[in-house]
Amino acid sequence: MILEMKVPSPGESIKEVEIATWLVKDGDYVEKDQAIAEVDSDKATLELPAEASGIITLKAEEGDAVAVGAVVCLIDTSAAKPTSVESQKPESPKAEPVKTEAPKAEPVAEKTYATQAPSPAARKILDEKNIQPTDIVGTGKGGRITKDDAVNATPSMGTPTGGTRGSERTKLSMLRRKVAERLVAAKNETAMLTTFNEVNMTPINMIRNEYKDAFKTKHGGLGLGYMSFFTKAVTRALALFPDVNSMIDGDFKTAYDFCDISIAVSGPKGLMVPVVRNAELLSFRGVEAEIKRLAIKSRDGQITVDDMTGGTFTITNGGVFGSMLSTPIINPPQSGILGMHNIIERPIAVNGKVEIHPMMYVALSYDHRIIDGRESVGFLVAVKEALENPLELLMHGDAKKALEL
Repeated sequence: MILEMKVPSPGESIKEVEIATWLVKDGDYVEKDQAIAEVDSDKATLELPAEASGIITLKAEEGDAVAVGAVVCLIDTSAAKPTSVESQKPESPKAEPVKTEAPKAEPVAEKTYATQAPSPAARKILDEKNIQPTDIVGTGKGGRITKDDAVNATPSMGTPTGGTRGSERTKLSMLRRKVAERLVAAKNETAMLTTFNEVNMTPINMIRNEYKDAFKTKHGGLGLGYMSFFTKAVTRALALFPDVNSMIDGDFKTAYDFCDISIAVSGPKGLMVPVVRNAELLSFRGVEAEIKRLAIKSRDGQITVDDMTGGTFTITNGGVFGSMLSTPIINPPQSGILGMHNIIERPIAVNGKVEIHPMMYVALSYDHRIIDGRESVGFLVAVKEALENPLELLMHGDAKKALEL
């Protein structure tokens, strides 16, 4: 029996996918549920599992765009599973190593200037400049290179010597093309501005240093990272400044009474932005567990369209790559995105004295069509206040209870 495998629908509104990679070859025997291909949609990269066991015949090439419901391969379910040929081969006798006498190295000739004779002074100058005598024309008697020739000589800048100059042209994945399209739209269709502030990370570091080991032990190896503090600080600030948690739709504004926080993570297929649903209801443990789950799915290429659909506000952390400061771009149709950056010890004034503290610059990019300066600046100040006083503003004065220890 020949089974026609068709492209399943990865989600609503998706009419076409692209064959990113075939994981099997034409004529291979595949097992049921074995991943046979990776397909790109404009929202995610998904694995295509075999619907039955049998010999596969591919009907599309890598890079082909195929409609949802189109046949991409055939599986002959009546074909018998081939036996392993390799296991039936008699073990080959071990070959005796063949002794070969290493070729005698040719003596390396000392650097000579037989083709272009320079004076001793010129030779010293050329060696210092790393210029070969053959690269310049001598003006002395019989073409001899003089000291003046060496002084005036300049290295060649136009001729590559031994370096590779190759290039490779590859088609962007459908997901990457869609991301590019959305980023351009965000720049062209929003009135995007960015406001900045800085955060003293000492209070958070003190809490993490005191409780991170107990947190990890109590919650099955779960780490107490910075993202849970930032997520909790953001949900608190969104409640204080709801315009930042809204979107513009033509002549209307849609406001949300929940916080679905998109967390930008780096995966093998590029930037992914899965969503932590109802983050305002989650504890520190709940935020860390959900971020870890989504990060693992992104890393393993298992992230789905549903995982990335929605989101009312985004947090991105360029600090993990060493970024000191940036202007993050809005994730449409959202109206705001918070950018985290690396933590650097810097001198700051504290109660009239200079102290060294771990500091982080934070940036809020926002759509000025719907968010005014008062709301944007107030929101970022509220985030800063919560991060600099997490015990009172995020943990209600009881760190152990907030961390479920």
